[in-house]
Amino acid sequence: METSPSAARPAVNTLDIVYIALFAVLIAVCSWISIPLQVPFTLQTFAVFLTCGLLGGKRGTLSVIVYLLLAAVGVPVLAGFKGGLGSLLGPTGGYLLGFVFIGLIMWALEKPAKTSVPVLVLSMVLGLAVCYAFGTAWFMVVYAKNSGPVGLSTALGWCVIPFLIPDAAKIALATVLTKALRRYVK
Repeated sequence: METSPSAARPAVNTLDIVYIALFAVLIAVCSWISIPLQVPFTLQTFAVFLTCGLLGGKRGTLSVIVYLLLAAVGVPVLAGFKGGLGSLLGPTGGYLLGFVFIGLIMWALEKPAKTSVPVLVLSMVLGLAVCYAFGTAWFMVVYAKNSGPVGLSTALGWCVIPFLIPDAAKIALATVLTKALRRYVK
């Protein structure tokens, strides 16, 4: 009886585990890199885009989940060397949890994105838009519980608008690096 090559290959092999762990570390290191502007920003989202672009949706999303689980148990992998469940459940925790949506959307568009730069960019932009939407809704709910209601335009002004140009630059850089490095990642 013959078996197909895909049937003989386990769902997740050792190389997959190594890549998932390595890229979870990359996300952590990029979260520690803070670029001080009027509103400082990190390279976390860049790392999420690059991770999902290079590893593909499944392994990329798993890397993001490992990163978030490390943060949840208190490992200081978040920006400012923070960690703990409080960071994930705080006002900006929705943006961190939104990274999973970036991975899932990039996974959904993975096949056409491997051959088309516009589709790769579209998957990153759509993922970021969903991350922004989820994170902003989360921010408004948590902020309202702690400090009183906040309007959508105010929340967007605090949490999204200052990051639009830096995040566009991160998408551009992640796209260039994904296309250049993809052939080296198995």
